[in-house]
Amino acid sequence: MKRYLLDTNVVSELRRSRPDPAVVRWFDSIAPADLFLSVLTIGEIRLGVVRLRRRDPDQAAAIDAWLNRLESGYADRILPVTPAVARRWAEMNEDRPLPVVDALIAATAVEHGAVLATRNVADLAGAGVRLLNPFDASA
Repeated sequence: MKRYLLDTNVVSELRRSRPDPAVVRWFDSIAPADLFLSVLTIGEIRLGVVRLRRRDPDQAAAIDAWLNRLESGYADRILPVTPAVARRWAEMNEDRPLPVVDALIAATAVEHGAVLATRNVADLAGAGVRLLNPFDASA
């Protein structure tokens, strides 16, 4: 069984009205029990909802409802940031600083033995995390 941690860009893509077909094909090919989220992905999307409320309250409400359903559906597969994840994050940043949230999500994948499904493979290459780009049709 291979576990996958979905990066925020993959989760957001799947919510689009016309998501990338390669992402949909890849996502549909994986058993739901093998798909995980980081609590940070929930936070990033929630921040987007909060910011959107001022400009477009209806769209913010729609995304908020979708996010609540997502949280319910993944309730037992949302991974926290733990002291072990924080240690791994620090080690990943020793030689080159990485964006904090991206690196914490990557460290979460490493600590849980998961492949990180992300579009940001170039940013995280060499960081010690197994990566998969579902936007790549050959993935």
